[in-house]
Amino acid sequence: MKKLLLSVFALALIACIFAFFGVKKQLDARTTNQAAELVEIPKGSSLIKISEILQRKGIMISGTPLRLFCKLNECNLKAGFYEIAPNLSVEELVSLLSSGKSAERKVTIPEGRASWEYPAYIRRQFPEIDSVKWEALVHDAEFAKSLGVSAETLEGYLLPGTYQVPIDADETAILKLLVAANLKLKIEMEALGTEAWEKLGGWHQVLTLASVVEEETGKPDERSEIAGVFHNRLDLGMPLGADPTVRFIFRNLTGPIYKSQLASDSPYNTRKFKGLMPGPISNPGRAAIEATLHPAETKNLYFVAKDDGSGTHFFSPTLAGHNRYKDQAARNRGE
Repeated sequence: MKKLLLSVFALALIACIFAFFGVKKQLDARTTNQAAELVEIPKGSSLIKISEILQRKGIMISGTPLRLFCKLNECNLKAGFYEIAPNLSVEELVSLLSSGKSAERKVTIPEGRASWEYPAYIRRQFPEIDSVKWEALVHDAEFAKSLGVSAETLEGYLLPGTYQVPIDADETAILKLLVAANLKLKIEMEALGTEAWEKLGGWHQVLTLASVVEEETGKPDERSEIAGVFHNRLDLGMPLGADPTVRFIFRNLTGPIYKSQLASDSPYNTRKFKGLMPGPISNPGRAAIEATLHPAETKNLYFVAKDDGSGTHFFSPTLAGHNRYKDQAARNRGE
């Protein structure tokens, strides 16, 4: 009887050892995908359903490791989109699927782009973005109001920059993200209490002038000088005289501006009308906004592109000097 009991004990011990190493082997399994794989876990998915999804995607050879881990540990796997990296441990995989943190894509919008130009940049990562729906939302005053913007459109309120955007974001979600960043910057800038803010009358007017500054130069060291010129013109009751505002009316971003366009009765035509336009003509970045709020102290009232390949401008306090610089610019163009 003793020998029989020892034999049974030995067999049980061997079985336990095999079971232990079998479980350990399962728990030591790692994800088998060769590159990062995007996976959607639908709402209401069971543990078995999730393990089947991972198998179909080639992330796990078997669903047993995941199911076994969750039997031995408390798991709360959540629905969402997840980007699963290669060679994750079961524990790391469970941690990811329990986070509820959606996979993201990096979207970069350059400074000074009009709202209708945004979809072209966003579609590089989100090809399903609909330009028509985008424009409808941008020009929906009720939608703007729901985001905290008291304006007829969101033009100027879509802060450019680089964003990590959830993979399941649509037009509405992306617009909310951009506007929230703009309004966060507003709080920061408003706290500075600059004289220019008070003079212009508020954030909408700051963005309106900053959008013109943004369009007039890509040179960081010229922004505050150009802002100073525009502030001087506003103080003296002179039209801003900015060609980009005319281009905005006709969405004519490049090429010549025609006399018929310069004669436009649109309130955005600063070649014809004094004061600020009704709203921004593009979406200015932080640097242009800061230049608008901190303009250079200057006597200059005019500027013209040098057209010498430098991308810089001639500045002048007088019309006579401005006309001389215009002649110089023409000579630089070979005219």
